[in-house]
Amino acid sequence: MLLETPTSMNANTSSLAGLIWSVADLLRGDFKQSQYGRIILPFTVLRRLECVLAPSKDKVLAMVETTKNMPDEAADKLLLNAGGQAFYNTSKLDLSKLGETQIWDNLDAYVRGFSKEAREIFEHFSFETSLTKLDEADLLYKVVQKFAHFDLSPEAVDNYHMGLVFEDLIRRFAESSNETAGEHFTPRDIVRLTTSLVFATDDDALTKQGIIRSIYDPTAGTGGFLSCGMEYLHELNDNAVLRTFGQELNPESYAICKADMLIKGQDISQIKLGNTLSNDQLRANRFDYCLSNPPFGVDWKKIEKTVKDEHNQRGFDGRFGPGLPRVSDGSLLFLMHLISKMQKPTADTVGSRIGIILNGSPLFTGGAGSGESEIRRFILEQDLLDAIIALPTDMFYNTGIATYIWVLSNHKPVERKNKVLLVNAADLHSPMRKSLGSKRKFLTDEVLAELVALYSRYDKAEIEQSDIAKLFSTRDFGYRRITVERPLKLAFEPHNAERIEAMKADKPWAKLDGTLQSAILTALGRFTQDKLLSRDQFKKALVSQMDGIKLPAPAFKLICKHIGEQDDAAEVCTSKGQPEANPDLRDNEIVPLSEDINDYFAREVLPHVPDAWIDTSKADELDGQVGIVGYEIPFNRHFYQYQPPRSLEAIDADLDEVSREIMTLLAEVHS
Repeated sequence: MLLETPTSMNANTSSLAGLIWSVADLLRGDFKQSQYGRIILPFTVLRRLECVLAPSKDKVLAMVETTKNMPDEAADKLLLNAGGQAFYNTSKLDLSKLGETQIWDNLDAYVRGFSKEAREIFEHFSFETSLTKLDEADLLYKVVQKFAHFDLSPEAVDNYHMGLVFEDLIRRFAESSNETAGEHFTPRDIVRLTTSLVFATDDDALTKQGIIRSIYDPTAGTGGFLSCGMEYLHELNDNAVLRTFGQELNPESYAICKADMLIKGQDISQIKLGNTLSNDQLRANRFDYCLSNPPFGVDWKKIEKTVKDEHNQRGFDGRFGPGLPRVSDGSLLFLMHLISKMQKPTADTVGSRIGIILNGSPLFTGGAGSGESEIRRFILEQDLLDAIIALPTDMFYNTGIATYIWVLSNHKPVERKNKVLLVNAADLHSPMRKSLGSKRKFLTDEVLAELVALYSRYDKAEIEQSDIAKLFSTRDFGYRRITVERPLKLAFEPHNAERIEAMKADKPWAKLDGTLQSAILTALGRFTQDKLLSRDQFKKALVSQMDGIKLPAPAFKLICKHIGEQDDAAEVCTSKGQPEANPDLRDNEIVPLSEDINDYFAREVLPHVPDAWIDTSKADELDGQVGIVGYEIPFNRHFYQYQPPRSLEAIDADLDEVSREIMTLLAEVHS
């Protein structure tokens, strides 16, 4: 079952967000565009908190009088109980009662009246600094009056749509300040799909009474994944409890997430501020569900030393044991971080499930032995990857690139063991009525239900008949890269003037003794043959004609480099009785893990190059077998459908039609 979402999901929320953002009209001139959000966002949070507390305001104020002489801890509990929320405000003021004179002092006192957790939210917004600037511009009263008239009560705007309002405001803020809005939140249709997939197979959470689960997002943004997880679970099982955990780097997003979790009664001490990769503030915690939309293609240079130290010093006892991706893209670091947060299945725990949104790069970037390949290898060989769903392009606010939902589990049912489901939902989109940044498409409820049902049923016959789904073994994505060598066969042309001049122009030639240089050139001139097909014969003849002057190995190597040339008709060069490989002819072959490398080599290589051989010295570090193991998931290749080119007749017809239109236009001009 999916959360009910109207197809016009952004219509009302966008309108309300636009109304709130219109406060920017007051700020224009006195503030830069990049400063608008730092004023509008905290005031929106303040008004939302005020509206949530309004029904119990009188009870809290009455309790304030009762608890005046009580210890802080006891008073705090009574005030929370009176307010019926996870926070309270002891001030008699609200935005409509601040007055026009001394408004800065009154507003500051009002904010300080919040309980500690709520008050700290405004500190992360640097709200006091914004209030001072507004007061100096003589705009504080006007802004307060604007917000005092916005109805942000839960009755008017429920938590789900309030989350959308916050996200729309952040998008507008990011656009006005040239920041990347998509780094702070994920479109809700994608959030719903990812959440639904992760929860889909947890029958206990969806049905049992009093079940307790935990959900974690290391890139929490405004808390979309956390909120959606709570809404989804409560929609299906009112008696289930979902405890939320998260960490966020951006202070404004963190403050909004914290406010949202506070309103929903969560323990906001478990929402942390900071860089998850360099400073995991929930290091000891493990979770039932992990959801994340890490930033696409963002480098991790700033934390490179910290990450590499953990990889080198802690190995698999840390988060990054399998390997490290290239510094230009940290997406796979977040995936490994989430894997480290999975709890092992026991008699008391069912294990963990992960839903993470990544771009196409983690599917295939990096060849065998690279950090990316080793990470994929670990995930697939540990049988953690359950499914990958390809999303349409133009689904995000700040980018139109292709994206994918990865679903991982460490407690797969029997029918899913060592299997990976690929689902291509790239063409299942609907157009937005109004684009939001780069987001021009969305997924309807019907599409969401279809995708979740396809994933949940996991019916082999249904998958085989589907145009959008394919089932693979985990080993289908693995291969072994073998090195194919071919023998060095050199032919020598001692009288080739062009090659001799090239040899003389080479830097190593200048380092040779003048007597040796002269002897070499004289010896080359004494050859009676124009071409020799044996290196051994060439060297023997060369030495014999150097008048007793010794030929050092580096000098002969230089001569071979310029005077010799690969020639299939020549004799094979040997070293210690073994054929010598020509590095210029070295090649690699990719052999599926399901196939023996010798069988592959005999079938695919030897018929074309009979003298080739496999370099058996290049073996995989983990399994010790010949060839380096690699893993990639060529998603597009598996769903590629050939589109035949248009016929020449059709192209000619189009050209004729365009020519006629041009001639008609020219005739109109001349007339």
